[in-house]
Amino acid sequence: MPQITLFGTLPDGRAVQQITLSGGGLTAQVLTLGASLRDLRLAGHAPALVLGFDSLAPYSQVPGYFGATVGRCANRIAGGAGVLDGQRFQLDINNGPNHLHGGAAGFSQQLWQIADVQADRVTLTLASADGDMGYPGALAVSVTYALLPGGVMDIVMEGHAQAPTLCNLAHHSYFTLGGPDILSHSLKVDAAHYLPVDAGLIPTGEVAETAGSPFDFHQPRLLRAALQGLALDHNFCLSPQRRALRPVAVLSCGRLSMELSTTEPGLQIYDAARMSVAVPGLNGPLGPYAGIAMEPQVWPDAINHPDWAQPVLRPGEVYRQHSQFAFTLG
Repeated sequence: MPQITLFGTLPDGRAVQQITLSGGGLTAQVLTLGASLRDLRLAGHAPALVLGFDSLAPYSQVPGYFGATVGRCANRIAGGAGVLDGQRFQLDINNGPNHLHGGAAGFSQQLWQIADVQADRVTLTLASADGDMGYPGALAVSVTYALLPGGVMDIVMEGHAQAPTLCNLAHHSYFTLGGPDILSHSLKVDAAHYLPVDAGLIPTGEVAETAGSPFDFHQPRLLRAALQGLALDHNFCLSPQRRALRPVAVLSCGRLSMELSTTEPGLQIYDAARMSVAVPGLNGPLGPYAGIAMEPQVWPDAINHPDWAQPVLRPGEVYRQHSQFAFTLG
């Protein structure tokens, strides 16, 4: 049976629960705060596979969205503004002049409810009111973590809207497969294009080819060499629209590898080069390159680029993202 325990209490007195799951050779610990994956372990590999903390305070005090489910709209929106059905909306500004990951009180900072739990899976739900962080329309979302045979962490996110709104969720774990940082890891990404960004990390509108650029990861590349002179916090364009679940990227270090499959058209990859956290993590200090975020999602700022796949959800439609992270110890 799954274990549900008290992980800590928020300043307002609300309890944050932790759900411990086991299956497929994996053990996971999920928090109701932010529907966050706090810890993930693989049998035969002692260290944690994700960055996380042993106490509650860092999850609300340390920036970085460690293991969180981010939304209502993941990633950045220029100026926090856009137009939906001819009506302009203004969202919370929490990243310089822009909107990031749903705003300062986005889904990563909300207390989710446990809707269903079994030994190897849990479903968490959240209701977001009309006007929450500036978003139009009420939205109900769920995320299901399941540990499947063969070392597979399966994540399904769903959303239902009462009025036209934006819905683009993302899982925001920082993965680490060995060593003090990810520089000894190799990365492969099946993307023919990526999105160049400006100084504020907002896409410029260009959809550039990865071939012949520093963003070409068609063949596995050691990150120590690949990241020399490259600040990696970009969207890799996997497809123009959402597709059936398919493998899109592989991260590996020594005998351990992680294959990422997703339905999503984009994969935001952040190398955590700017990370500097005073609080130690599950595996020790959290400095630059301590982990790598690989976030399936719709392309960032898509609402301001009508030719791109849109993060718009309307009543009667179902938002559904399906991603898998498959761990293999050779």
